[in-house]
Amino acid sequence: MTKAHKATSQEGFLLSRKLTVKDLDESQWKDFIQELTHHPCVDFAERKSGNKLHVIYDGTHWSTDELVELITARGGRLKSGWWTRRKLAWYRFTDENVRANAKHEPFCCSKIPPMKRK
Repeated sequence: MTKAHKATSQEGFLLSRKLTVKDLDESQWKDFIQELTHHPCVDFAERKSGNKLHVIYDGTHWSTDELVELITARGGRLKSGWWTRRKLAWYRFTDENVRANAKHEPFCCSKIPPMKRK
């Protein structure tokens, strides 16, 4: 059974992010998840065991950097380390790729793509 998405979300551009967040107590976590759930670009948000944040959002309107800013504004911080930096770099790359793909005008299937003249 599939989960129904928010009406504002474009299903083809949904991105899943999993980050370990430190320095948030229980009440801050509850408020933070509530805020993310009501955010218009966020399709799904939950806290998993080990202070792991799982968020699914529309990549055409929101980014990993905005998520990280929201975490730091709440007083939290991401787990430090090589793997987290690597994961954030990949998340930023895919954010840019999704935004570029959303703006792309596809060719019609019956037309030949434009060719460079020599």
